[in-house]
This record gives sequence, structure tokens and C-alpha cells, in this order.
Amino acid sequence: MDNALIIESSLSLLFLLIQLPATAILLSRLVKGPRRNPPIQPQQPTPEILGSVSVVVPTLNEALRISPLLAGLSQQSYEVREIIVVDSKSQDGTPDLVKTAQQKDPRFRLINDDPLPANWVGRPWALHNGFLYSSEDSQWFLGMDADTEPHPSLVAGLVKTAVAQGYDLVSLSPQFILKYPGECWLQPALLMTLLYRFDPAGITTEQPERVMANGQCFLCRRSVLAAVGGYSSASSSFCDDVTLARYIADQGFRVGFLDGAKVLKVRMYEGALETWKEWGRSLDLKDASPTAQVWGDLWLLSSVQGLPLVILLGYFLLGLLLPLPGTLPLLCLLGLNLFLVVIRFAMLLAIAPSYDFKNAQGSWLFWLSPFADPLAVVRIFLSALRQPKEWRGRKYGE
Repeated sequence: MDNALIIESSLSLLFLLIQLPATAILLSRLVKGPRRNPPIQPQQPTPEILGSVSVVVPTLNEALRISPLLAGLSQQSYEVREIIVVDSKSQDGTPDLVKTAQQKDPRFRLINDDPLPANWVGRPWALHNGFLYSSEDSQWFLGMDADTEPHPSLVAGLVKTAVAQGYDLVSLSPQFILKYPGECWLQPALLMTLLYRFDPAGITTEQPERVMANGQCFLCRRSVLAAVGGYSSASSSFCDDVTLARYIADQGFRVGFLDGAKVLKVRMYEGALETWKEWGRSLDLKDASPTAQVWGDLWLLSSVQGLPLVILLGYFLLGLLLPLPGTLPLLCLLGLNLFLVVIRFAMLLAIAPSYDFKNAQGSWLFWLSPFADPLAVVRIFLSALRQPKEWRGRKYGE
């Protein structure tokens, strides 16, 4: 065997050793999909949940996107006792929009959070303040973000599902609203980094360190939140939702992450650049995970999401320039990566209901999003190597 064949076989075996264990882990998660709980459905309230929920919304310069949330919350029925908007001294008219909503619905209450302590990040601090100001007569605390659009029966459906399934904390995977071509291509690839690393929404994860959560719609029993000191355990986290959910799960409480595409929509960021910058820097979840877990997830993503198309396209392009012998290790490597690419394109069918394309330009680019996978994995690496120093206009660590 000449040197070229030895090098080719050695490289093929090396990549197989890297990718095969990661493929097995991925398949062990994907096969759970058929057993997951169905998406949450809108439900009508019934008397036993009267006044049981305090809603808390943290805001900082949200005037351009908060109106759909305010309208959606005002349509929630009598299960919502109060809606507390905790504003961090917005300068763009956000408080005026809340005051206008309050004139139509007295459940709205606008407060300003206290000055930000040195060891807190702004979002968990605002939510913590909202929790402290919320009514002790409420059984549930519901944190919601300003970029969400709730269905009129969201809260009733969420509370009834939590009670029926015995959850102490439950958050939702929403339906994402896409508008521009770049985000139609990039956003699904970034979302896939979460789907590959964790169990599907609707599967109850028994390991606290693998629990997923979404703070855009985060329902927790008030007694549980009081028992863990509010948001204090996630005070310095830039992914406070996952940090807090994992802490609560570690205390022995039941935590669920469910499919909420039928009751919750979200318009997170405007365009691919903002999606890359704002969402991409929190997807590594390093604030909620041990260092070994972060790097293990990066290995997994590189193996099953970042490399497959690179390997196949690289082999194809090299084959155009020079003949490549088909050794057994190489053929096995190509077969494995073709299998991973097929899985990736099949996943597009699975996640399509998680997107609202009604007003999207270039929605067809969604179907080409696997070609953005190497870029998405690079983004997670960059995020894992850096600690955020600025978030939503606030600077940290100075």
C-alpha cells in the first residue's frame, strides 16, 4: 500500500472514530421523538384556576416589538391575576405603551427594578424584582419576554397541562416568525444545535444537567420559586432560564420543556446579522453547564452537524481534481456522512411546524439551511470561548 493510501485510510479511520460515537448519541436522542408529549393546545379556563397566575415581563427599550405581547396578555382570561411589567428605565417609550394597556386592562402594573447589583445580569434581576412584587396569593409565576405573541388561551392551556402532568416548572418551545432571507437560512441551523444536543421538546429529561428551558414562556409554581430564592441562583447567568431550570430540577422538582408552537409565537431578532450576534452568543449554554459538558457538546455538534457536508463536498471537489481510491475506511466514512446529511434534511420536515413563514421573504432558503450548519457550529464555538460583555445595551465585567 503506497503512502497516499495509508494517509487516506488513516484520516478516514480518525474521522470515523470521532464521528461514530457522536452519531450513536444523536440517534439515542432522536429515537425518543415518537414518544414525546403532543404540542400544548389552547384551553378554556375553569373556575379552579381563577386568579392563579402572576405574569412578569422584563423590559428594556422594547417599544418596537412589545405591542403584540401586551395585546395577547390582555386577551388572557380570569386565570391571570396580574401582569407586572418590570422596566429597566427604557428610553424609547416602552413605559407609555404599558400605561396605555393599563388604561384598558387594570391587571397591568408597571414598576421599575432597583439599581442593578454588581453580581447580577439585567434580565434575571428584573424577573427577580417582579417575583418579589407579585401577589403571594398566586399559585403560579409566569415569566414572558417582550418579543412573544401569546395565543388568547395560552395561560389556561399552560397551567392545565402543568397541573395534569405534575410539573413544578414548564417552559415552551415556540413557533418562530421569520421575515428575511438570511434568517430563513441561518436560524434553523442555529436551532438545530439545540435539537441535536438535547432531548426533543415533550420528553421529560431525568438528568438535571441535560434539562432544557426557554425563558420566553417560563411557568413555575410560586412556592417552588420561593423555596429556591427566586432568580438568585441564576443571578449572573446570561442564560438564566436554563440555569434556573436545572437548579430547580436538581432540587428534586419536576421540570418540563414542551412544544408550544400552537399557543406561542416569537419574533426574536431582525435579520441574519442580529440572529448571529444576539442568539448565537447564548446557545453554548456555558453559564448553565460544566466546562466538560460544553466541550462535549461542541464535539457532538462538530461531528454530526458541522462535518458531514464539509466531508462530502470536500471529497466531491477533490475527486474532480485527482482520482481518489475507494478504500474501505473511506467508503465507510462517506456512507456515515451521507447518512447524517439525510437525517439533517429529514429533520427539516420535523421542525417546519416550528416556523411561521406567512410574511417571510425567501422562505425557500429554509430548505437549504443544512448548508449553514458549519457556520452555526463555528458560532457556537465562538460563543463558548467568550464571556458576553454587553447584553441588550448593558455592559458587564468592566
